[in-house]
Amino acid sequence: MRLTTKSRYAVTSLLDLVMHSEKGPVSLAGISVRQGISLSYLEQLFAKMRRNKLVVSTRGPGGGYSLGASPDQVCIADVINAVDEEMQVADKDLNNASSAYEPCLTEQLWEELSAEIENFLTTISLTDMINSDEVRELSRAHDLRQDQADLR
Repeated sequence: MRLTTKSRYAVTSLLDLVMHSEKGPVSLAGISVRQGISLSYLEQLFAKMRRNKLVVSTRGPGGGYSLGASPDQVCIADVINAVDEEMQVADKDLNNASSAYEPCLTEQLWEELSAEIENFLTTISLTDMINSDEVRELSRAHDLRQDQADLR
């Protein structure tokens, strides 16, 4: 599985969204400040997540994003699949359709490892993550970052 920055930021931003959605839609600007992710990058990620129905957008004053399903129904693998094309441990030869393509000796190992990682990540929901004491503690620290930014 290729855990890209895109994947990590998507999971992080959705966790932030869920943890701050009690008052309604969450702005990308707020997520940007709390998580230290650029607003333009978040816009790209949320466009992909919206197309994949992970989030819904609300326009106008008080608008922002909400989760498209209950947090216990969204697994981490869903988030990664929404923003990345494919989960895999190692990149395959892009020319594997060509007549000169030869699979590497360990290709089966990497394919099986990718499947195991994906299976594992399908067992962890956003609810599981937000119920973690460590995630809650880090979220409080990030909320302080936004409070300090709001004071400026």
